[in-house]
Amino acid sequence: MDGNGRWAKRRLMPRIMGHQRGVESLRVIVKACRELGVKYLTVFAFSSENWRRPPDEVSFLMSLFMKMLEREVASIHENNIRLKIIGNRSFFDEKLQRAISDAEALTANNTGLTLTIAANYGGRWDVMHAVQQMLKEHPGLATSFTESDLQPYLSMGDAPEPDLFIRTGGEKRISNFMLWQLAYTELYFTDTLWPAFNRRALELAIASYQHRERRFGRTSDQLAANK
Repeated sequence: MDGNGRWAKRRLMPRIMGHQRGVESLRVIVKACRELGVKYLTVFAFSSENWRRPPDEVSFLMSLFMKMLEREVASIHENNIRLKIIGNRSFFDEKLQRAISDAEALTANNTGLTLTIAANYGGRWDVMHAVQQMLKEHPGLATSFTESDLQPYLSMGDAPEPDLFIRTGGEKRISNFMLWQLAYTELYFTDTLWPAFNRRALELAIASYQHRERRFGRTSDQLAANK
């Protein structure tokens, strides 16, 4: 969800106003995904590299995260949405960690859209953490293990691999997001800044995806033969 600060700057507003507007965009996209039948939506809210930003902006983002949990969880639960937070929570204060745990527990049995928020997350951290946890529980795998051994320990180990990756804001890179899971994901980049990303923009991204051929190493002829 890139471009909050630039969206605000272009309107001569403080960067924090862009982050507030970005929350509104998230509400719009979550609603659209539910209506379009999307089962999993994962959003990159705060990367492990974002701690390098100005301290006042980081503090505001943590406060905004807390307020979002307090204000939105009841609505999320009422709409049968399962909420997950992935990333290294040890950097968050105890109040925020409790709010995260409470929100996940409240929505754990919901069966609609699974909304995952990546906060203090990095793809490299995810893989390293998964390896460490796997070896902690199964030391015997230290000399040899498979992808299927590691899979359950990844942050998104219980979800299917993503079909579509969308990056807003004009940058054309993955920026350490879900490096393991995006191996065969279709990538979509748009110049639209996140606060301006709406349902129509989402539908354009999905339409682009629908016109692609996903071969997963096979040829087009093989795919046609299997139809």
